[in-house]
Amino acid sequence: MDKHDHTPDPSTPVDVHQLLLTSLDTRWGTYKSELKRCRNEFSNEAVHDLRIATRRMLALVQLLGMLNPHPRLQKLRRVFRHQLDSFDDLRDTQVMLAEVSETVQEIPTLQPFQEYLQKSEERLLRSVKKKFKQIKPSDTAKQILKMRKTFEDRTIENISVRMFQAADDAFLTTYQRLGWVNSSDSATIHSVRLAFKKFRYLIEIIHPALENFQQENFKRMNDYQGTMGRIQDIDILLQTLTDFASSASTFDPKAVLRFYEQRHADAISAYIDDMRELNTFWRAAPDQPFPWENIK
Repeated sequence: MDKHDHTPDPSTPVDVHQLLLTSLDTRWGTYKSELKRCRNEFSNEAVHDLRIATRRMLALVQLLGMLNPHPRLQKLRRVFRHQLDSFDDLRDTQVMLAEVSETVQEIPTLQPFQEYLQKSEERLLRSVKKKFKQIKPSDTAKQILKMRKTFEDRTIENISVRMFQAADDAFLTTYQRLGWVNSSDSATIHSVRLAFKKFRYLIEIIHPALENFQQENFKRMNDYQGTMGRIQDIDILLQTLTDFASSASTFDPKAVLRFYEQRHADAISAYIDDMRELNTFWRAAPDQPFPWENIK
């Protein structure tokens, strides 16, 4: 399970303005540390942790932008979004390679595809390492300091109400997309996943202001997102397999495709069975209690 921001003593009233400033300091410090670590060792774990740190910075910048709109925040949002996008192909390739490496002994015909993924990973690692050299933390740091100063000096009216409204809106978007889910169209599940990720990272920021919030919710939210992520990962693998087969005349994909199509169907069934667990993560409306408040 991912690490989360420090939670203050629940008996102490939470100053939301200070909570956000502390979250900014913590997340920015973590981001800088992970970027330095990734430059030094560039392991799969280091890349993964930097992706998480970048996503958490992006989530916080987006929330601050809702509370205090400013062009500087839009610029920072683009910076972190661009960095996340630069990881996507490498991340997908490494996930596929891990999956195929576990299955190749069971299905030896996967070996040419495994070799293709290994070469792709090597190429993408070189590309991402090159992009790292182009990242200038000092430029971003200046923008962060200016943003912090602006936020620190400005009093935002109804900041708590607006912060919770942002969470209500993020949850409502996710819940609406849940109603569109079609088991025969995995794109509808992917749409829920994208909305849920934004909601989940938002809750990570604001949870110290939630009375009686249960820490175990983080693991449950991570598992819920992971169930949808599994479907997306197999979607990408199936498409990549199909593309590879079209250019590799000696590779017969039929048996492999059947294998992963069944895994895909099983993953969708698992999500459909549990998708209503979403209702346990947040309140149905602003005037309704939180789910954990109903637990006797």
